[in-house]
Amino acid sequence: MKIVVIGGSGLIGSKVVRNLAGQGHEAVAASPKTGVNTLTGEGVAEALDGADVVVDVSNSPSFEDTAVREFFETSTRNLLAAAATAGVRHYVVLSIVGSDRLPEGGYMRAKVAQEKLVAASGLPYSVIHATQFFEFVQGIVDAATDGDTVRLAPVLIQPMAADDVATEVTAVAVGAPLNGTVEIAGPEQFRLDELGRSVLAARHDSRTVVSDPAARYFGATLSERSLVPADGARIPGTRLDDWRAQEAR
Repeated sequence: MKIVVIGGSGLIGSKVVRNLAGQGHEAVAASPKTGVNTLTGEGVAEALDGADVVVDVSNSPSFEDTAVREFFETSTRNLLAAAATAGVRHYVVLSIVGSDRLPEGGYMRAKVAQEKLVAASGLPYSVIHATQFFEFVQGIVDAATDGDTVRLAPVLIQPMAADDVATEVTAVAVGAPLNGTVEIAGPEQFRLDELGRSVLAARHDSRTVVSDPAARYFGATLSERSLVPADGARIPGTRLDDWRAQEAR
């Protein structure tokens, strides 16, 4: 099949492209780096011409509330229109576990808006809700830092490796459309504050993590299970210690 990966030059997208190519598919990496701008529409129709499947793993360059909403809504409308014209048979979008449970967060609201556009498009589709990536936990810690103090809520989190995310996205892309949502997550649950301490200790970082139930997560207040999947999620097997060992090689 010809499978176009929107955001195909990024962390997840580049891995998905490699996986698909390794399975014998025509995998096209579409991103501003390859002349495809989903926000302006430049190069979109050309990239999707003849495509069987579209996989959208793109991300907004800005996380500001208005900008991120405009990115996901505008780019998704442009992609859906081009996909319909091209006769795409399966539209896959990567989103976030808990997106519909965290309406205070502007980024989460934007992802929910994106998902609604895809579901209402009339195209066969699949939405993948992934938990946070190991690769981005450091960014969570940095975003929660004030001086030498890191404020994190003591809630559950079930992060996963980017390689596992890409493997699951690849499997969904080559399968039949779900016309619904599937959740994917790592094999271990942690407390977010404890995970933050572990990250800092592994890096010999002297910042102090304070457990704060009121601490916000990219603008949203968290409950106990905001960041973990429901029963029935797909659980690939890379554990945190295994990932750290791989990264250290």
